[in-house]
Amino acid sequence: MTEYTTVSIPKDLAERVEETIEGTSFSSTSDLVRFLLRSIVIQHQRSGELTEAEFEEITEQLKGLGYLE
Repeated sequence: MTEYTTVSIPKDLAERVEETIEGTSFSSTSDLVRFLLRSIVIQHQRSGELTEAEFEEITEQLKGLGYLE
C-alpha cells in the first residue's frame, strides 16, 4: 500500500490550480502535483542531472500553471 505525505501550498495558488485543471484529465490539485513532480524526477533520473536550460524550462512551465510567480 502506498503511503502519502502532505505538501502545503497557498490557498490562492490552489484555487488557480483548480481553475487550470478544469476540463482536463486531472481530477484534483494533488493529481496535477504528483504528475509534475513525477515528470521532473523522471527527467532528472534520465539525464543524471538537470541542466540550467532544463531547469529554466520546468520553471517556465510551473509559472504558466500558476505554481510560481
